[in-house]
Amino acid sequence: MKRVFVAVVILFTVLAVPDAHAAPPDPLFQDDAALRVEITAPFSRLINERPKDIEFQGSFAYKGPDGAAVELDLQIRTRGKYRHTNCDFPPMYLNFRRSQVAGTLFDQQNKLKMVVHCKDSGRYQQSVLREYLAYRILNSLTDKSFQVRLLDVTYVDSENRRPRMVRSAFLIEHENRLADRLDRQRLNIFPERVTDIQADHLNLTSVFQYLIGNTDFSPILGSQGECCHNYSMFGADGDLLLAIPYDFDMSGFVNTPYARPETGLGIDNVRQRLYQGFCENNRYVEASVSEFLQTRDTLYALITDLRGLDQSVRERLAAYLDEFYETAGDPQAVQREMVERCIQKTGAG
Repeated sequence: MKRVFVAVVILFTVLAVPDAHAAPPDPLFQDDAALRVEITAPFSRLINERPKDIEFQGSFAYKGPDGAAVELDLQIRTRGKYRHTNCDFPPMYLNFRRSQVAGTLFDQQNKLKMVVHCKDSGRYQQSVLREYLAYRILNSLTDKSFQVRLLDVTYVDSENRRPRMVRSAFLIEHENRLADRLDRQRLNIFPERVTDIQADHLNLTSVFQYLIGNTDFSPILGSQGECCHNYSMFGADGDLLLAIPYDFDMSGFVNTPYARPETGLGIDNVRQRLYQGFCENNRYVEASVSEFLQTRDTLYALITDLRGLDQSVRERLAAYLDEFYETAGDPQAVQREMVERCIQKTGAG
């Protein structure tokens, strides 16, 4: 028994200590408060035509820390896969001029993904906030994650074909900035084996995916040649790959109206959790779960403190976390629901 305890402490220490090479996030991502911005662009054409390879001219305005107005030139285009095709308001890519952002809150932010409401309804507005929270939960567990910044956006159609509207959105840290912060490189590598990837961090993200009820991901090359669905790979000389997840709209925690579980998994809806961690990394499960237990109060506080979240949604999210912690706090349940349900597959084929 004593030997098991020592092993857990050692593994927990590996997970809990921040990356020695990790730099602080850029100023844009150091504040949790929603940033009020006004984006002006030909939104009617952008939404109706939604090209991925054509950028439209626009502007991006906000107030700086001193209260002075800041206006930046902007090139904007649509992006995404499922949401690009199926949403009334597609996700967007913001491209700023490096010369203009220098010395501003957006210093170093040349290109940024913006997650927006899929459709113009209260439920989809809440979905934006819920996905933002999913990112913030992972941020609270590890600095090896994409930072996010919440926005209150006023959309202004420069061609006056659409009325002004104010909606929630959020920005995601660019892969290159994340790579710089972690002293790594963003790699377009297709890992074929689980053992190519840093095991403790991959397992931590696997438990995170279980917490949010997500099955819409894969960090390794599949049998059909597909790879790294909703994971980005980062590398450094002489080190294993670091796999960092993104896109959580198909999870039970976000619970978008269009969310469906991956086929063939034996679950009926995304609110049902199914562990998708690899058996190869089972030795890290106990330490990963310990990390979640240690940050429990922090995760609940994220839900409690987020402005704009409907009280009914707040209560449902807290209840969803309750279910996770019932499992996490019971070693036998962890063994049954995670360790024994792990994925045997370790590589392509």
